[in-house]
Amino acid sequence: MSRFADFKAFAMRGNVMDLAIGVIIGGAFGKIVDSVVSDIIMPLITVITGGGIDFTNLFIVLGKVPEGTIRNFDTLKKLGIPMFAYGNFITILINFVILAFIIYQLVKIINTLRSAAEEEQEAAPPPTSEEILLLREIRDSLKSK
Repeated sequence: MSRFADFKAFAMRGNVMDLAIGVIIGGAFGKIVDSVVSDIIMPLITVITGGGIDFTNLFIVLGKVPEGTIRNFDTLKKLGIPMFAYGNFITILINFVILAFIIYQLVKIINTLRSAAEEEQEAAPPPTSEEILLLREIRDSLKSK
């Protein structure tokens, strides 16, 4: 087998395709969580704390800032000034916690549904084979004679 054929066989396995789909959906889901955190949760936290906390602008400048430069995260980052951006880390940490919680809830729901389906399968008796049904008919017809 050629190397390309080996690769094609590997890439077309069910697990690899499932993983690829999971990564693509996970990336899109990550963007949704980022939007929820930055557009909904962080503004709420800012309002609750009295408007004084904007996590993205929590940083410590490690380099020299030119005179007259606005000292906010975006401006300093564009200028390439080194910063210890712990506010950005806090935002990413909140994203992770929310994402982990949502995934935990999804896995919990899926496991509950699987358990219910397995219990239904266990509760239902297996169907009677045709041979047994035929033998019962023969028995019943012999009894009636």
